[in-house]
Amino acid sequence: MKTRIIVGVVSAVVIVAVFAFILPRIADYGAVWGVIKDLDWKEVLLLAVAVLANLATFAPPYMAALPGLDYWRASLITQASTASTYIAPGGAAVGVGVGFAMLRGWGFASASVALAVTLTGVWNQLFMLGAPAVALGLLTAQGGSNTALKTTAAIGLAIFVLALAGFVAALARESFARWLGDRAARIASWGLGVIRRKPVTWDGESLVRFRRQTIGLLRRRWLPLTLATLAGQLTVFVVLVVCLRILGVGEHQVTLTEAFAAWTLVRLLGSIPITPGGIGIVELGLTGALVGFGGANDRVVAAVLLYRVVTIVPTLVLGLIGAALWRRARPEAAAPA
Repeated sequence: MKTRIIVGVVSAVVIVAVFAFILPRIADYGAVWGVIKDLDWKEVLLLAVAVLANLATFAPPYMAALPGLDYWRASLITQASTASTYIAPGGAAVGVGVGFAMLRGWGFASASVALAVTLTGVWNQLFMLGAPAVALGLLTAQGGSNTALKTTAAIGLAIFVLALAGFVAALARESFARWLGDRAARIASWGLGVIRRKPVTWDGESLVRFRRQTIGLLRRRWLPLTLATLAGQLTVFVVLVVCLRILGVGEHQVTLTEAFAAWTLVRLLGSIPITPGGIGIVELGLTGALVGFGGANDRVVAAVLLYRVVTIVPTLVLGLIGAALWRRARPEAAAPA
């Protein structure tokens, strides 16, 4: 209870500090609103198309990872689980819990749900860890540089390589999967013991069974899962680019490569569960990076705030609707494990 209170207080302090004190020093909110209200109907329509395209890509990764899940139900679960990360501190863990509960409530087998939730999470994390290194390579090829991006890319790439190597090794050898599962269970049980919780009930054999299920699914669906994950991630970036361009942050100020570099950097930093959905952290980091690349203060702040509004508010609304409808959307016959 005390930990939750501390986390809530820290989140509130960060959010208030960013929006009430830091961003107003970068750009006056009056000037920011002046930039946004000058949008014409063509620009608003272009932004709406980008937002709808992004929303449409939420469901396919879950459809690829969980046979038997249709687009309608996949949309409900992804919107609701993503919306939960904007409401409660805890980051992706909150969304995972919501998604797992909804799928189990629909009657999908625990093993199938655990596999789907794990694989979609792993694929998203691998993208976020690897993308800064790709962005750094593109930026370097164009003669640009960014110290923060170099540091983040190096850390992200190191974690990416280790995570990918561990994942591949666990899939390649059953003995390694058993060893890794036993060690992970001991560490997790020790951590739970520190906070006076019961030890975990899984062990190396659990990971061995999970390995067999994973191999079976990935043999059939690794490509659809990968393509769906890339589409889901990159359409978010498209929304940012549209916000920048319609608000006057042109290619001569911030190039497409620089925008991608800033976005990958902040997306990775924003995944750290300091505030719900990275609110405050993402806005400040993205503004600082884009201004550093040459964007005008007022227009960059306007673009970043608009980007955050159109990527958060629609998901919050649809997520609440999804949470209200999910019991009525139970499949007549859920897919077997």
